Amino acid sequence: MNRHSIPIVRTDPPVSAAVDYRNQKEPFTRPQPVRPPAGAPNVLLVMLDDVGFGAPSAFGGPCRTPTAERLAADGVKYTRFHTTALCSPTRAATLTGRNHHSVGFGVIAEQATAAPGYNGTRPDSAATVARILQGNGYATGAFGKMHQTPTWEISEAGPFDRWPTREGFDRFYGFLGAESDQFAPVLYRDFTVVDPPCTPEEGYHMSEDLVDRAIEWIESVGTMDPDKPWFCYLPFGACHAPLQVPDSYLDKYRGEFDHGWDRQRELTLERQKQLGVVPPETELAPWSGDLPHWDELGDDQKKVSARLMELYAAFLEHTDDQVGRLVDRLQELGALDNTLVLYMLGDNGASAEGGMEGSFNYLAGLNGYKQTTAEVLERFDELGTPTSYPHYPASWALALDTPYQWAKQAASHYGGTRNGLIAHWPNGISETGLRNQWHHCVDITPTILEAVGVPAPDTVDGVPQKPMEGVAMNYTFTDASAADRHTTQYFEIYGNRGIYDHGWTAVTLHRAPWLMATYGLQLPTFDEDRWELYDTSVDWSQARDLADEFPEKLAELQQKFLVEAARFQVLPLDDRTVTRNAAPKDRPPHPLGGRTSITLYPHMNGLPEKAAPPFFNRSYVLTASLETGGKPCEGVLASVGGSFGGLALYVTDSKPVFCYNFSGGGTTFVRPDVELSADTREVRLEFEYDGGGIGLGGVARMFVDGIEVGSGRIEQTTRAIFSMNEQLDIGVNRGSPVCDDIVGRFAFTGRLHHVRVDLPGEGRPETADERRRVALATH
Repeated sequence: MNRHSIPIVRTDPPVSAAVDYRNQKEPFTRPQPVRPPAGAPNVLLVMLDDVGFGAPSAFGGPCRTPTAERLAADGVKYTRFHTTALCSPTRAATLTGRNHHSVGFGVIAEQATAAPGYNGTRPDSAATVARILQGNGYATGAFGKMHQTPTWEISEAGPFDRWPTREGFDRFYGFLGAESDQFAPVLYRDFTVVDPPCTPEEGYHMSEDLVDRAIEWIESVGTMDPDKPWFCYLPFGACHAPLQVPDSYLDKYRGEFDHGWDRQRELTLERQKQLGVVPPETELAPWSGDLPHWDELGDDQKKVSARLMELYAAFLEHTDDQVGRLVDRLQELGALDNTLVLYMLGDNGASAEGGMEGSFNYLAGLNGYKQTTAEVLERFDELGTPTSYPHYPASWALALDTPYQWAKQAASHYGGTRNGLIAHWPNGISETGLRNQWHHCVDITPTILEAVGVPAPDTVDGVPQKPMEGVAMNYTFTDASAADRHTTQYFEIYGNRGIYDHGWTAVTLHRAPWLMATYGLQLPTFDEDRWELYDTSVDWSQARDLADEFPEKLAELQQKFLVEAARFQVLPLDDRTVTRNAAPKDRPPHPLGGRTSITLYPHMNGLPEKAAPPFFNRSYVLTASLETGGKPCEGVLASVGGSFGGLALYVTDSKPVFCYNFSGGGTTFVRPDVELSADTREVRLEFEYDGGGIGLGGVARMFVDGIEVGSGRIEQTTRAIFSMNEQLDIGVNRGSPVCDDIVGRFAFTGRLHHVRVDLPGEGRPETADERRRVALATH
């Protein structure tokens, strides 16, 4: 069997056929399915989101992770494992075995440009590990956050090549964006939007739902074909903002963080030394940037900051408990011993994107609206519940990345890239304990392939494959003292860059992570960046900068970074975040394709915000063609966004309503006192934008069958984004509701033919500076 080419073509010896079946002497054989090598293990790859090295208790952190500790006790725990410092890039590198720029994911999918290293489109020459295993006879399923499908391809027209079920997964259940509301997510099953199985009031939480679906799938595969191994990919949306947890977890950490982030760093480092995940001589790295220390806060700030950290810790513990439910079920099924579990405790460092004071509605911060401690205090008791969308202050990220500098997005320093990893496989790991070999997420795919016993294929679906750029970690399964095999690795995100080479690191922090959504920010040129040098063979935490002592070594590594950057499509360097897609040449494709009008139907899945017509900083018209049937009616006509920012045109008590939920706070309604009659055929909403800038106001006018029936002024509009995973829905509400009038699906009870969206005029700000500021993209 030639496993170097997928699909695998089986060739059986030819059999001569008799004219009459009664005379057939030589037996025929039925085509047999492709099977992996005998004894190949199941594979469970778990990935948590936005969890720093110093967060989980398994690595000395304050957040209790009993499942991680349990797996580590019978497996191996890697102390020097790394990610890319950002979510889409880490996922792309993990699933392909190639560096993130090599497969077009130098940034998140939403910020794709035309540059090869940043186009957000995995090349066919880099098949995923799921496709390779699928081609070798594995059942494959993905449950959770994918964040690799190009946003412009998430529509009824596709193409579907880079949806999970075309990237090698037989089954997919989860979401495609960067983050999601944990209580009211927009979920896909394969290619179709589906409703969560129950409501938040009935106890719904997405992390629990994902594990339920994974267990059901594993049970089904094992029931129907007990000899068929499976690959289960379980990338949680947790612990990415919003920090939303079930009621039973809300008070698990009350009072445990009142000592603040500075003291927490000290406590965590002490525990890390006790566990041996850092050497005894490890120092706390210097404090990063201009973030405040705990003793600089007022009492109200401390109260809010501590509470937000309590929620994060509860969120992480809840997620780890869900992993535990899955592990328990594998044990009950007798499958755990021959399952390779790879538990990635983070896809990057802890997130510093919550701003200096944290937030009640983190999406407001992504639009550049600063939330204050006073605003959070007004709704303090709601934090962590379905009515909140919170994130903690950036300083907590530094504590959660102990003992390292910086945080998520900082690909330069280990605070952004070092994450915990645990491998558990009783049938394949003969020596348990700590592993100090240096590794990277690009090594995950080679590790899985070596464990399964199949090669990296030369061709997949007729396309020659790029060589794997990662190094298999399996040599560490049986030898804790084995010499490192991954000895050189570059890093780059948003111009933050560095290189690791045989223990040395040369790094430069170009942009602070908490400045991602800062308008008008002036950054230094790349030539002006100051590089630091660390010998991590003796300075584990990058605490002692040796750049002035060893300028020749620093110059050598800077040159090596450029060589690696050219080799792996990192160039040209691009430090833009909110302005990355502002210029027409840098904008990704869009389903509108330059059109100023589109007609959408209620039978469609809906459009993610990035694929929907743009409703920001411009005028627009929503026209619903409908029939009431001569009966009272209600329901959504069109809705985009959700509870923390959005707009909706709907009917309640047979009366049309328009609501605008401003992300910075406050909801405006246009409620004409006019009932739709049996003869009504059209409801139209016209929004006339003031123009001349971004986030300004305008006037909304409502028309029924061409007659104006009401109007209202909206003083402020959201600048750039309503949500990360909500969408434009027609005839029904999916995800969270834009306002309280909308309960559940709130499907229109009359007959809705379609809704046309018109975008009159260009609608974009006139100046180049304003155009740049409009293009807010997120992490």
